[in-house]
Amino acid sequence: MKIDLKAAREAVELITGGWRAQCLHAALKLGIPDHLAAGLTTDALLAEATGAREEGVHRLMRLLVAMGVFDGDGRTGYRNTPVSSVLLDEPDSLRDMCLLYGEEFYTAWGHAHEAISTGTAGFELAYGEPLYRYLSHEDDVNARFQRAMKAGNLFFDHVPEVIDFTGRTFADIGGGIGQLTAAILAAVPDARGTLLDREHVVPVAAGNLAASVGLDRVELVGGDMFEAVPQGRDVYLLCRVLAGWSDDAVVGLFENCRRAMADASSRLVILERVVVDEDSTVLPALWDLHLLMTNGGRHRTLAAFTALLDRAGLDVERVADLPAETTALIAAAR
Repeated sequence: MKIDLKAAREAVELITGGWRAQCLHAALKLGIPDHLAAGLTTDALLAEATGAREEGVHRLMRLLVAMGVFDGDGRTGYRNTPVSSVLLDEPDSLRDMCLLYGEEFYTAWGHAHEAISTGTAGFELAYGEPLYRYLSHEDDVNARFQRAMKAGNLFFDHVPEVIDFTGRTFADIGGGIGQLTAAILAAVPDARGTLLDREHVVPVAAGNLAASVGLDRVELVGGDMFEAVPQGRDVYLLCRVLAGWSDDAVVGLFENCRRAMADASSRLVILERVVVDEDSTVLPALWDLHLLMTNGGRHRTLAAFTALLDRAGLDVERVADLPAETTALIAAAR
């Protein structure tokens, strides 16, 4: 059989994809983008700064230059590119995402075959307990996880463009460290917010909100969103909190929000990645499988969301697109 060389090359590119991710992870563990920014630009200087062997640094950098992560060479000096610049150790960079995905989540993906075969989360197979239970007692990993999630939420500043919060109250259900709440409060001076999340997350959210927009227009509540949500708000936000839960659990949460709504003008807003089964692009399908590896969850189609909302006595009123392949579903009670 004559080998299709183009197809073989494409297959090899796919097969070696994990190596590329791990090399990028190694560069960030060594702090190379930050060393370059500080003027340590040669193989010798990078080796001295990182404590790594110069030969190892050279071989790593040769690959990452070929990949477009860095520019230059080890003799005259390397330079950061736009890609490595978003990986610097700075607020809101993608550095923590790379570290998390290159360590705990990379380990979870090592169980992809079993996870796909059984439906059990790859993370649970690797670590012996579900992701969020693990995060509740591993403070360093939880902090990295929260920063990684923050960096990946590039659409938050655009939410007030598709939802009117003027003079309204909102509840950010499962609001994490408060980034979405802060974005809304910063954009809408007369809005007032409530953030609900697990008890161990609330102090982190309080610190972030105090440092960004202050605490005078926000209430922080520790609790379980599947048991109860704050009563009487105008807008209920569910931002990327549904993918890890069963359909029945999601319907129960929708019902909690519907019962808590202030009046007929209140709305439930779902902010999620929505998948399609026909003509899908790679990234949404990849994120969907990533959920199986991390928390056993999945992304849903628009039809699936509509059906779950219908079960809870809610109708989709409007759908709006947001950056980072995110969709806003605005629902009203019947």
